[in-house]
Amino acid sequence: MTVPESTYRVQLRPEFSFSDAAEIAGYLRELGVGALYASPVLDAAPGSTHGYDVVDPTRARPELGGEAARQELSKRLKEAGLGLVVDIVPNHMSVEVPKVNRWWWDVLKHGRGSEFAAFFDVDWDRGPILLPVLGADDAVSELTVDGDELVYYDHRFPLAPGTESGTPQEVHERQSYRLIGWRRGNAELTYRRFFDITNLAAVRVEDPTVFAETHGEVLRWVADGDVTGLRVDHPDGLADPGGYFRRLRESAPNAWIVAEKILHPGEPLPQSWPVDGTTGYDALREIAGVFVDPAAEPDFTVLATELGVKTGYHRVEAEARRLVTDHILVAEVRRIAALLPDVDPEQARQAVAETMIAFPVYRSYLPEGAAHWTAAIDGARRARPDLADALVLLDAHVRRNPGSELATRIQQTSGMVVAKGTEDTTFYRYTRFAALNEVGGNPDRFGLDVEEFHRLAAAREAGHPASMTTLTTHDTKRSEDTRARMAVLAEVPGEFAAAVRRWTARRGINEPSLNLLAWQTLVSTWPIEPPRLRDYLDKAAKEAKLRTSWTDHDEEFEAAVAAWPEDVMDDAELAADIADFVARIERPGWSNSLGQKLVQLTAPGVPDVYQGTELWDFSLVDPDNRRPVDYAARREILARVTDGELPDVDASGAAKLLVVHRALKLRQEHPALFRGYRPLRAEGAAAKHCLSFTRSADLVVAVTRLPIGLEADGGWRDTVLPLPAGRWTDVLTGREASPDLATLFGRYPVALLVRGDA
Repeated sequence: MTVPESTYRVQLRPEFSFSDAAEIAGYLRELGVGALYASPVLDAAPGSTHGYDVVDPTRARPELGGEAARQELSKRLKEAGLGLVVDIVPNHMSVEVPKVNRWWWDVLKHGRGSEFAAFFDVDWDRGPILLPVLGADDAVSELTVDGDELVYYDHRFPLAPGTESGTPQEVHERQSYRLIGWRRGNAELTYRRFFDITNLAAVRVEDPTVFAETHGEVLRWVADGDVTGLRVDHPDGLADPGGYFRRLRESAPNAWIVAEKILHPGEPLPQSWPVDGTTGYDALREIAGVFVDPAAEPDFTVLATELGVKTGYHRVEAEARRLVTDHILVAEVRRIAALLPDVDPEQARQAVAETMIAFPVYRSYLPEGAAHWTAAIDGARRARPDLADALVLLDAHVRRNPGSELATRIQQTSGMVVAKGTEDTTFYRYTRFAALNEVGGNPDRFGLDVEEFHRLAAAREAGHPASMTTLTTHDTKRSEDTRARMAVLAEVPGEFAAAVRRWTARRGINEPSLNLLAWQTLVSTWPIEPPRLRDYLDKAAKEAKLRTSWTDHDEEFEAAVAAWPEDVMDDAELAADIADFVARIERPGWSNSLGQKLVQLTAPGVPDVYQGTELWDFSLVDPDNRRPVDYAARREILARVTDGELPDVDASGAAKLLVVHRALKLRQEHPALFRGYRPLRAEGAAAKHCLSFTRSADLVVAVTRLPIGLEADGGWRDTVLPLPAGRWTDVLTGREASPDLATLFGRYPVALLVRGDA
């Protein structure tokens, strides 16, 4: 098996193609990266900026350069000694432009008789496939026929053979599909989709034929040695994730395979999955959490309550999940409820909904994860005792028949409810302290203590040492450096609360959750360009679904939110006040950034560096985190670092690139150093401000945490790090290391030590 020492994630798109990725191969090798980790590379919807909307899994995406450019990229990576990890999307395909997805086009044309009818998860027993694309139901009057195609403005659909005659409306009625008003989609859709996105139709990869057709090309690349690893997107949406991973492992026995499995705190990765680990959100939660001061929780709760932000996390989460089951994923819930025999349809619907709302994790995998299923049923009973009879029948049916369609669908759909209800709604409503509102995070848990961090890191080394670790992804709510500066707010809760009160009185947003989120975001990304902040707040407001949403707009409120960034920055007195506050937290934020990055790069697991984050990157949620990366600037700084420069910790971010480069190079050249894990505990008055551990006997990592508190307490004073016997050298500075922490951290707030000539 080819396990990379590290990966570097790039977001491929028409503007950054296979050829562009090939051009940075040498830079990545010099940086110390082990493998290029690419976003989906198969043919996607026209103009796609992310690639998760695959339309043809049998070929490399032409808009990225096609097969020839893919082969050239593979050649360049091999020459540079780099592996290639590709992101695959087994759960769904794009059907937004039917004609570019030949399988979907054939299904629409021939209906149940199509050779591809079994490829998609269509409820054929409910009649024609419903396509919610019309502005309104009466828009069928606007249909036209063009040869063998039905046309609605720029939407085109195939006509079944022999159905071309008659009015467009008569022709429409003869098809195996029906065009309906877009608002009917959530309640009436007849095919499974990805979350609430109707133009991403679910694929039945549990069928061996479908698996072979959707994976054949990528597996050919694996067999040829062009691809060394696979990142599997959203396995929780599959009918049988365990069965899928077993088939994938059999097909690619030597590939490094990681699953985008979002683990709740304390939840283990299913033991039966033959994968190397997750994509790292669990590590993100742990690493980011240890840089948050838990003592600030009461202050932030008081501030949020005072501003009108709800602070009962589980109640907010339940309300958000119920919104999803009752208004967004209505069709999916009804389809599951119809499978529960001998129960009133409405009682069945409510029982199914309440069970998914109560899931303590994303989903269970019965018979694995039975405790999570039990917890969901018990939670539903507590919330709705009036549904006791329906819940008893639901529980009994699922336990007796864990492979039944009912059991399969309720488990794969619970993950959708949790993701939409928690990540995409609750995290924008429960904004008490947004640094905790992250994929895989638990905002109800304010930080992580050092001893728990050590326990979890040791467990990762023992259980999944080849699991990916990350701090930033294309899906995180904010980048690692934005989050690191935001974490500093927990060290100055009183100052921040006073500032928010002043600022809100002067230029507050008239929705409490968004208002508190906006101020936290502004100080954590300052000086952000107003258009970027405007777009972020627009998305945050719509995801929260409190005053406006993607489908039901409050245009007056949206206009006020859009104007807010410019209004704040044009207010000279207010802007100066904000700038003064940011000056207070900026340098501690840099310390947090360096600390969490060195921990991630050296702790157990395979560290991923998201594109561009080798320098400071104060990005927000997508699409903000997909902005172009200036590789020329990074090459120039890397050249200076490799020539021996020790850059200052300043706004350039060069010190971060130094840390990334030296840590990755050490992993690249001396992988044996990064085995094992043992806590190393500082001693002295400021011991709690040092997080340290050893990997092999010859590697020590030490970083600063809670830097403002450290300064307030008088610095390191007599605090020492009891280094094992021998001469230790700091890889970052090249200087001999001292156990005295004031000396050790004299140049940088982090240290990477090797013993002797190691």
